[in-house]
Amino acid sequence: QVQLVESGGGLVQAGGSLRLSCAASGRTFSNYAVAWFRQAPGKPREYVAAIRWSGGNTKHADSVKGRFTISRDNAKDLVYLQMNGLKPEDTAVYYCATGFGTGSNYASPASYGYWGRGTQVTVSS
Repeated sequence: QVQLVESGGGLVQAGGSLRLSCAASGRTFSNYAVAWFRQAPGKPREYVAAIRWSGGNTKHADSVKGRFTISRDNAKDLVYLQMNGLKPEDTAVYYCATGFGTGSNYASPASYGYWGRGTQVTVSS
């Protein structure tokens, strides 16, 4: 009943920036978390950042702190991931996820029951 669509991925030079968007349709709840994960070729899925749909405190993985910022659009059901200082190791498919998970750890995929199909981010070296 919740659909998520990521956009904004593409090819960028190392040191550049991209802004990913996660658009939600259907029912969302302000107390639910929404998060970004990424998966690089041959690597496990990795937590990136999390926020509540209602905003407030944000969480970022150590690997992206100081470079990536998660935020929410106050007017729409949109969550952004502003990515600055991109590195080749950031290359991955980026997914957004929300709601109805069974876990309580915001950094765990088990905490999220709805996932988008991902958007590719490629950072050239």
